[in-house]
Amino acid sequence: MEAIKAVFFGPDPQVQMRKCNQLIRQNTRQLDRDIANLKSLDSKTRQLILNASRRAQRNPSQAKQATAETKTYARELLRIRKQSARLNTSRAQLQSVQMQVNEAFSVRKIQGSLKKSAGIMKDVNTLVRLPELNSTMRQLSTELVRAGIIEEVVDDALPNDELLEDELEEADSEVDKVLHEILQGKLSKVEPIRPEIPVEEAPTPEEEFEEQEATLEQMRGRLEALKS
Repeated sequence: MEAIKAVFFGPDPQVQMRKCNQLIRQNTRQLDRDIANLKSLDSKTRQLILNASRRAQRNPSQAKQATAETKTYARELLRIRKQSARLNTSRAQLQSVQMQVNEAFSVRKIQGSLKKSAGIMKDVNTLVRLPELNSTMRQLSTELVRAGIIEEVVDDALPNDELLEDELEEADSEVDKVLHEILQGKLSKVEPIRPEIPVEEAPTPEEEFEEQEATLEQMRGRLEALKS
């Protein structure tokens, strides 16, 4: 019946509005999950920096290697934070799109006509190119085009290497700022309470290093998964 009505009278505006809002909510939930995962990665990376710093203090012979580790972890933390900032910006844009779409449908209901929105067009063009949202944003853009709210959008997803081009080599000053933020005067406050470990059961520096390297590789994999 709805299909027959659409043929003779065009798509039902209320059905279109509900579908658009459903797709926007779907995208918002995805962004919320990704942002939460990045927050967890942020916390774990901070702890890796603290652990490496403590290892350098316990064993001066490991200081040079531990210092290099803290810089590596700090670069990872910068990448995580920039990705998180990008997703938070995208979420704000998505909320703006939702408000503008609902406003456009309300105006259409009152005035009986609808003008295309350059603002929605701009935000959708930005969001549809993000790898995290490309698939569902394409569906949303199709509905908005059918409703007459926007023109056809550019449907080219930005490759991850282009999105992260500015993050491949972080400036030493940024790395130093992160290390200062985490280590300067905060070591005792952040250090977790752990049970005493008998000397004979304590991990060797090599075992601890291997464990931290494995953790870092897992974190990198999770970060890459969020971008794909």
